[in-house]
Amino acid sequence: MTKKLLAAWVSCLAAATAVPASAHHNFFAVFDRDDPVSVSGVIVEVRMTNPHSWFFLDIENEAGEVERWAFEAGTPSGMIRNGYTPDLIKPGEQVTIRGFHARDASNMGMLREIITSDGTIYEMFGQERAR
Repeated sequence: MTKKLLAAWVSCLAAATAVPASAHHNFFAVFDRDDPVSVSGVIVEVRMTNPHSWFFLDIENEAGEVERWAFEAGTPSGMIRNGYTPDLIKPGEQVTIRGFHARDASNMGMLREIITSDGTIYEMFGQERAR
Protein backbone atom coordinates (compact mmCIF):
# COMPACT_ATOMS: atom_id res chain seq x y z
CA MET A 1 0.00 0.00 0.00
CA THR A 2 1.46 3.36 -0.94
CA LYS A 3 1.92 6.10 1.63
CA LYS A 4 -0.62 8.34 -0.14
CA LEU A 5 -3.27 5.60 -0.17
CA LEU A 6 -2.64 4.79 3.49
CA ALA A 7 -2.88 8.49 4.44
CA ALA A 8 -6.17 8.84 2.52
CA TRP A 9 -7.60 5.73 4.21
CA VAL A 10 -6.61 6.94 7.69
CA SER A 11 -8.12 10.39 6.97
CA CYS A 12 -11.42 8.85 5.87
CA LEU A 13 -11.53 6.60 8.91
CA ALA A 14 -10.86 9.54 11.24
CA ALA A 15 -13.58 11.64 9.60
CA ALA A 16 -16.11 8.81 9.75
CA THR A 17 -15.59 8.21 13.46
CA ALA A 18 -15.34 11.85 14.57
CA VAL A 19 -18.97 12.81 13.89
CA PRO A 20 -20.70 10.06 15.91
CA ALA A 21 -18.31 10.50 18.83
CA SER A 22 -19.00 14.22 19.09
CA ALA A 23 -22.77 13.68 19.03
CA HIS A 24 -22.82 11.82 22.34
CA HIS A 25 -22.40 13.59 25.68
CA ASN A 26 -22.10 12.97 29.37
CA PHE A 27 -25.39 13.45 31.29
CA PHE A 28 -23.72 15.35 34.13
CA ALA A 29 -21.93 17.71 31.74
CA VAL A 30 -25.21 18.90 30.20
CA PHE A 31 -27.92 18.35 32.84
CA ASP A 32 -28.05 19.20 36.55
CA ARG A 33 -29.47 16.38 38.66
CA ASP A 34 -29.87 18.87 41.52
CA ASP A 35 -32.13 21.13 39.42
CA PRO A 36 -35.40 19.25 38.81
CA VAL A 37 -37.87 20.78 36.36
CA SER A 38 -41.56 20.12 35.72
CA VAL A 39 -43.44 21.73 32.84
CA SER A 40 -46.91 21.22 31.38
CA GLY A 41 -47.77 22.00 27.81
CA VAL A 42 -48.70 20.77 24.37
CA ILE A 43 -46.51 18.32 22.45
CA VAL A 44 -45.27 19.87 19.22
CA GLU A 45 -42.99 17.07 18.02
CA VAL A 46 -41.57 13.73 19.12
CA ARG A 47 -38.32 12.64 17.46
CA MET A 48 -37.29 9.06 17.87
CA THR A 49 -33.89 9.30 16.22
CA ASN A 50 -30.46 8.10 17.29
CA PRO A 51 -28.60 8.63 19.45
CA HIS A 52 -31.42 9.95 21.70
CA SER A 53 -35.13 10.66 21.38
CA TRP A 54 -36.47 14.20 21.88
CA PHE A 55 -39.80 15.59 23.06
CA PHE A 56 -40.63 19.19 22.09
CA LEU A 57 -43.50 21.02 23.74
CA ASP A 58 -44.92 24.51 23.98
CA ILE A 59 -45.68 25.81 27.44
CA GLU A 60 -47.20 29.04 28.67
CA ASN A 61 -44.81 30.85 31.00
CA GLU A 62 -45.75 33.07 33.96
CA ALA A 63 -45.99 36.10 31.65
CA GLY A 64 -48.51 34.30 29.43
CA GLU A 65 -46.01 33.85 26.59
CA VAL A 66 -45.51 30.55 24.79
CA GLU A 67 -42.07 29.00 25.16
CA ARG A 68 -40.69 25.97 23.33
CA TRP A 69 -39.02 23.38 25.55
CA ALA A 70 -36.96 20.36 24.45
CA PHE A 71 -36.42 17.23 26.52
CA GLU A 72 -33.88 14.57 25.68
CA ALA A 73 -34.89 10.97 26.38
CA GLY A 74 -33.48 7.49 25.87
CA THR A 75 -32.40 5.79 22.69
CA PRO A 76 -35.29 4.90 20.37
CA SER A 77 -34.49 1.17 20.53
CA GLY A 78 -34.29 1.23 24.33
CA MET A 79 -37.60 3.06 24.60
CA ILE A 80 -39.31 0.64 22.19
CA ARG A 81 -37.90 -2.40 24.04
CA ASN A 82 -39.47 -1.03 27.23
CA GLY A 83 -42.94 -0.47 25.75
CA TYR A 84 -42.87 3.10 24.41
CA THR A 85 -44.00 3.21 20.77
CA PRO A 86 -43.37 6.08 18.36
CA ASP A 87 -47.09 6.84 17.95
CA LEU A 88 -47.94 6.77 21.66
CA ILE A 89 -47.91 10.55 22.20
CA LYS A 90 -48.91 12.70 19.24
CA PRO A 91 -48.53 16.42 18.50
CA GLY A 92 -51.33 18.42 20.08
CA GLU A 93 -51.57 16.28 23.22
CA GLN A 94 -51.35 17.94 26.64
CA VAL A 95 -48.57 16.46 28.83
CA THR A 96 -46.49 17.16 31.89
CA ILE A 97 -42.79 16.39 31.69
CA ARG A 98 -40.59 16.05 34.74
CA GLY A 99 -36.86 15.86 34.47
CA PHE A 100 -33.58 17.62 35.06
CA HIS A 101 -32.85 21.13 33.80
CA ALA A 102 -29.96 21.89 31.47
CA ARG A 103 -26.93 23.44 33.18
CA ASP A 104 -26.99 26.40 30.79
CA ALA A 105 -30.51 27.35 32.04
CA SER A 106 -31.96 27.06 28.52
CA ASN A 107 -35.43 25.64 27.88
CA MET A 108 -33.99 22.15 27.71
CA GLY A 109 -33.93 19.16 30.01
CA MET A 110 -33.43 15.44 30.39
CA LEU A 111 -36.75 13.62 30.52
CA ARG A 112 -37.34 11.57 33.67
CA GLU A 113 -41.06 10.97 33.19
CA ILE A 114 -43.88 12.11 30.96
CA ILE A 115 -47.47 12.20 32.21
CA THR A 116 -50.31 12.10 29.68
CA SER A 117 -53.65 13.88 30.11
CA ASP A 118 -55.27 10.61 31.28
CA GLY A 119 -52.71 10.33 34.11
CA THR A 120 -50.56 7.58 32.62
CA ILE A 121 -46.92 8.01 33.59
CA TYR A 122 -44.12 6.89 31.29
CA GLU A 123 -40.74 6.88 32.94
CA MET A 124 -37.60 7.44 30.92
CA PHE A 125 -37.10 4.57 28.49
CA GLY A 126 -40.86 3.99 28.33
CA GLN A 127 -41.63 2.09 31.51
CA GLU A 128 -45.36 2.69 31.99
CA ARG A 129 -46.95 2.83 35.40
CA ALA A 130 -50.36 3.86 36.69
CA ARG A 131 -50.67 7.08 38.60
